[in-house]
Amino acid sequence: MPYYISPRFIDKLAVHITKNFLDLPRVRVPLILGIHGRKGEGKTFQCQLVFEKMGIEPVTISGGELESKDAGDPARLLRLRYREASEKIKVQGRMCALFINDLDAGAGRFDAGTQYTVNTQLVNATLMNIADNPTNVQLPGSYDETPLHRIPIIVTGNDFSTLYAPLIRDGRMVKFYWEPNREERIGVVGSIFKTDELSATDIENLVDEFSDQAIDFFSALRSRIYDEQIRDFIHQVGIEKISRRVVNAVEKIPDFPKPNFNLSHLLEYGKIMVGEQQRIRELRLVEEYNQSRLFGVSQTNQPEQFTPNYNYSSPEVTKSNQLTENRINNDVKSGNVSADVREQIQKILQDGLKIGMEYADKRRYKTGSWKSCGQVENNQEQEVIDALENCLSEHQNDYVRLIGIDPNIKRRVVETIIYKPN
Repeated sequence: MPYYISPRFIDKLAVHITKNFLDLPRVRVPLILGIHGRKGEGKTFQCQLVFEKMGIEPVTISGGELESKDAGDPARLLRLRYREASEKIKVQGRMCALFINDLDAGAGRFDAGTQYTVNTQLVNATLMNIADNPTNVQLPGSYDETPLHRIPIIVTGNDFSTLYAPLIRDGRMVKFYWEPNREERIGVVGSIFKTDELSATDIENLVDEFSDQAIDFFSALRSRIYDEQIRDFIHQVGIEKISRRVVNAVEKIPDFPKPNFNLSHLLEYGKIMVGEQQRIRELRLVEEYNQSRLFGVSQTNQPEQFTPNYNYSSPEVTKSNQLTENRINNDVKSGNVSADVREQIQKILQDGLKIGMEYADKRRYKTGSWKSCGQVENNQEQEVIDALENCLSEHQNDYVRLIGIDPNIKRRVVETIIYKPN
């Protein structure tokens, strides 16, 4: 079944790969293309489709391979795979690339609780060295003067700010933020349900109904529709016999007929899946289970004004966040910060916290995907208010929230939504 490839995505990859195989006069071409974005938006799958379309068989490394009990093994693996890709060009006579999937998961540092090992340092250093010397990549303990063929490197990840900053500078890495627009989402979802007799209008309605969901939601939704038939099959065979019936069975597994893929059925199952996501956001049991382990204090001993929210992907407004919207909106238009917000700023500063600001449009607010609006270095009330006024004036159509960061534990302990658009 042909899958949809975004023209914007294939253009970025094709240009980067081809550019690295050309000898452009007096042009220093970055070796690494970093594709980052929200989880489940199809970054890896789109890369695989582009590779297939271009006739490229990449050498692949998973982010999980970038750690080992033996220091130096992941860095050696990077050099080995790079040289392997260079050798494939000689043997096959066509383009090749090194594809590192989920780089930030293997080499990033997310917070103070993430262990920063020797291997993490060596992986970052090795990628920097390869980017600076792409034709001279040696294995430890050996030296070969023969220049290698330059191999473009494609990496994917969710948050590249967790990586070592010199690695992602512009001279080494081209950054491509992948967030499919409505047209691209319709194209991808249409290819997912291509054989299921859904009309173009149904596809558009489905995408618009779940506009805040990632691409993989729709693939999981299609899989979910088959649950009814699988459940009937299990009941028919018997729960005690299903293992022998499915694994190494002499009798052939029955063919399952195409289930009901009409729009109303898909919407019904989609809302069930959204409810399951919401339940996880609301429970947030990790705070209850891990707070004592991380900070050596019980939850009941926390100051009342703190709103611990380390797993801060939930868009719900807490009780302390429910300020008078009309008053806030009027203050934004007049360029002033309300008394309620000033009081919250004073409380945060009195607790010795660093203050930052974040904003999100309607779609990002629903998914908890906030963008930084800056952090105030000096804890002076007027400076914070000035920075907040600038943020509010620039983002009058977005949600804006204050965050308080404990400089000792390097974690945010306060999140307060102070502005919601009309």
